[in-house]
Amino acid sequence: MRIAERTAYPPSPLSLIPASVSTFLDAYWLPLGVATVVVSVLLIWLIWWALVVRRRLRWPLYARRVISAPELQLYQRLVRALPQQIVLAQVQVSRVLGVKPDYDFHEWNNRICRLSYDFVVCAPDGYVIAAVELDDSSHELEERMATDAKKDAATAAAGVPLIRWHVRAMPDVRAIQAAFKVLARVPRMP
Repeated sequence: MRIAERTAYPPSPLSLIPASVSTFLDAYWLPLGVATVVVSVLLIWLIWWALVVRRRLRWPLYARRVISAPELQLYQRLVRALPQQIVLAQVQVSRVLGVKPDYDFHEWNNRICRLSYDFVVCAPDGYVIAAVELDDSSHELEERMATDAKKDAATAAAGVPLIRWHVRAMPDVRAIQAAFKVLARVPRMP
């Protein structure tokens, strides 16, 4: 037994804690442990929210150019050629054409809702005079030709004149004025 008496063990870390703190820890170890876990989970959640969720809440969008350089050139010519009219650019077809009563609105509106006109020329009171399309080489693709055919059919069904000019043969101010001189005002739907 003398060997066991000679062996000295270092003091336990708990024996270094003052008695009052040790008593406190003995009494509140469970609530302190739970509080530590809750605070840790909350901290992890806040970090996750800051890095992941908040990023998802921000829409990944930016402002981009609405009109191409050739379209801008034609727009400026349309405005100069037709000073008494309102010239609108990049107008959704469903804003120009309406579905007649007694027809299924959603069925017919869905056919045109993703289409747009390059330009819409309106009278000063906001009613449509004509739609204008500026075609480039992309309009020679089969898929684009089908979209153009659908747009042409919808526009013709509503009685709205649709003028198509090619970017390689863009009209000047006089040619635009001549084209619009022959157009009659589009009849209004009640």
